[in-house]
Amino acid sequence: MASPTTDPLLLFRQSIRTSSRIVPVASAESNDEVALSQATNLVFSDEGKRVVLPVDVQSRFMSSEGNLIDLRSIYFAWVNRDITIPEYNAAAEKLNEELAGGKGVHKFPFVERLNLIAWLEGAGEDTEYIKPLVGGDARKGEEGGKVEKVGDDGGVKKERRGKGTLDPRLAQIYEGERRMGDRNSVLRGIKPTDFSHIRKLAAQFMTRKPTGGSGDIRSSTNISNNPSLALNQKPARRPDPIILLSPSASSLLRMSNAKAFLEGGRYTPPDHSTPPTMLAVSRIIKDMDPNRPIRFILVEGPENFRPEYWNRVVAVFTTGQTWQFKSYKWTNPVELFKHVQGVYLGWRGEQPPESVRAFGHKVLACSVEKWRDPGQPGAEQSRWRDREVVESIWKAIETNMRAKGWRKDAAPTSI
Repeated sequence: MASPTTDPLLLFRQSIRTSSRIVPVASAESNDEVALSQATNLVFSDEGKRVVLPVDVQSRFMSSEGNLIDLRSIYFAWVNRDITIPEYNAAAEKLNEELAGGKGVHKFPFVERLNLIAWLEGAGEDTEYIKPLVGGDARKGEEGGKVEKVGDDGGVKKERRGKGTLDPRLAQIYEGERRMGDRNSVLRGIKPTDFSHIRKLAAQFMTRKPTGGSGDIRSSTNISNNPSLALNQKPARRPDPIILLSPSASSLLRMSNAKAFLEGGRYTPPDHSTPPTMLAVSRIIKDMDPNRPIRFILVEGPENFRPEYWNRVVAVFTTGQTWQFKSYKWTNPVELFKHVQGVYLGWRGEQPPESVRAFGHKVLACSVEKWRDPGQPGAEQSRWRDREVVESIWKAIETNMRAKGWRKDAAPTSI
């Protein structure tokens, strides 16, 4: 694994934070930008420092299939972060054709892609897809990319980052990282501990033969295969819950205004600009985790869902139009809302459509004041009820989540 001075993800994140350029180049010595299909390295530059990493170096981002993702795929996903999923997939296929004979880029599913972009933008420290840096190995710095300092004369002074000092900016990032302990540090506490009796016990289990078996020591008595005896088990990370919005043009809540409404508690009409394909909103749910907000993923359609993603859906916004559900796991809305909390958002003073009422009691019908131009007298004062509406929506979602088995560190296996 790369040292902290050359960790691809941390370098990428720091460059984004400081608005520094990340340039694909044809060789480690070049500074001329080339197409990604022709690039062999990426150059990170910030405040006179130059770091060069190969495009095929593996990062700590692990896909759902358990594969570590290379730097080329990370860069490609970042520069195409604002395009729709079909456009992104088409661009990835085109690039892979240009890379014929070489390794192609990884096509991130929409949840992986959202987690990656959110992490790179600094939205949070924890994600289920990024492996943590091991505390000891991360600070050895024995592996190094080429770190070069640009001189006053425009020349490049090459330095080898080995066991030298850590970049102060990266050191600041590491101070915010969660420290991971190994088996010894967890058991040791603050006093020296004699582990001889533990090693003896482990040796007994690892060499004991099963009764009535074939004598193979790789049995259920092996301490490494026995979950009740494992000393360094890592609990599974709870995945992010998903909220589906209606893609209908008549919906009052779209991707362009959902974040401001659900997080900020104020309604504004959706605009006609090109909206993102995914959003993340955060919400403190005290019954689950009073200290850290839960991140919810917002999308308008399940076209890129994997089957297991449906267990993470906690709410569906609807306008009452049944065509919305044609690609859902449950295409019958009455059946759908037996599994998922439904939400209809309309104008105050107007009745919900008959179709919404026919969907059943699991669809919460709520309404906001009709939008008025902010320049009109009293327009701002009319929005004071928006937060009350938002709280009622979140209350329904949270109640449904608890009933389905969502916990601080666990998600339901089925809904």
